[in-house]
Amino acid sequence: MRECFCSDQRQGIRAQGALLQVTATETSAMPTALTHARILTAHGWRDDLAVLIDGGRIAALLPHDHASIRAARQDDLDGQTLVPGFIDVQVNGGGGALFNAAPTVDTIRAIGAAHRRFGTTGFLPTLISDSVDAMRAALAAVEQAFDAGVPGLLGVHLEGPYLAPERKGVHDPKWFHVPGEEELAMLCAPHRGVRLVTLAPERVPHASIARLAAAGVLVNAGHTAADHATTRAALAAGVRGFTHLFNAMTPLGSREPGVVGAALDDPGSWCGIIVDGHHVHPASLRNAIAAKAPGKMLLVTDAMPPVGADDPSYVLNGETIVVKDGICQTANGVLAGSALDMATAVRNSVTMLGLPLDEAVRMASTYPADFLGLGASHGRIAVGYQADLVAMDADCRVRRSWIGGVSG
Repeated sequence: MRECFCSDQRQGIRAQGALLQVTATETSAMPTALTHARILTAHGWRDDLAVLIDGGRIAALLPHDHASIRAARQDDLDGQTLVPGFIDVQVNGGGGALFNAAPTVDTIRAIGAAHRRFGTTGFLPTLISDSVDAMRAALAAVEQAFDAGVPGLLGVHLEGPYLAPERKGVHDPKWFHVPGEEELAMLCAPHRGVRLVTLAPERVPHASIARLAAAGVLVNAGHTAADHATTRAALAAGVRGFTHLFNAMTPLGSREPGVVGAALDDPGSWCGIIVDGHHVHPASLRNAIAAKAPGKMLLVTDAMPPVGADDPSYVLNGETIVVKDGICQTANGVLAGSALDMATAVRNSVTMLGLPLDEAVRMASTYPADFLGLGASHGRIAVGYQADLVAMDADCRVRRSWIGGVSG
């Protein structure tokens, strides 16, 4: 499998020979040195460096015997693997909480805490198709959660309700409609964090897509019956990516490439993929990764409340869903999100898809950060980046995590 290093993977890094270093910033708290780990840096694996954290950011990567490392508070990782924290741009629930059921600060906090156990240090709580009132509540809750300092919150993902009935999946089509002026104004209003909207490009005027993009809203195509030409036009209008590639979209065909064909052929967009062994066959995922431009495939979970919870059931659209054999599906066999966590997605990418661990980790951290426009501050272990980190054992089990340098 080829290594995928994009030029923007090296943002914010100053190299001095083989050493990455800057002077640690002066803060009131003593810097922390994470030592004796196998570290995935922006230049590859290193086992001869320690990570110096100061003021919530990575201040330096230095040899263990460097004076700045010796002077810092020591945190010995005892040979564990240290990687950038995972970023999940599609997470509906976790810890028994579902964002649609209660779009509140407490729900966002519960989802973030549940997924942090599995290495997710940045996330977008995701609201699937619902009423406009629920959308307003979700957007307000995210603003309040930023005020409350909920760890790991990066923004919000509205998956619908501007979707295609033909590709509805588990979404309730009673909410589907074309956004009017009032809703567009709501979506384009000033906001903190990242705002991502998934829509069907054949259902939304491309002028509206361009308006959303111009306002800083990220637009994904998903749950769509669009043909190849319509999808290409939507990309030109401002579509940035594709929500759970292959699922709920027109497939790649010999004469009609569909949404999947447009997604894989376009070098500038990103594709989210669910690597749980249920949503997409591993061979299809391997072919997609080989076809797509390097650095443009990112892991997502599409997770539901059972992740990080003891209860394997939850209620969606009035129906009780029970996870069985790792699959979330309705009584009619329709997939209803997933029971996947990001650490398992990384592990599956290695074991099911045959990817090297470093590339699987980048798909869970570096590439999502780039997609969200946060590539200069998140998703890499490099000088100046936020200290969002994950320590794993040899089996890719999460042992520790840090958000802004705070261990949890």
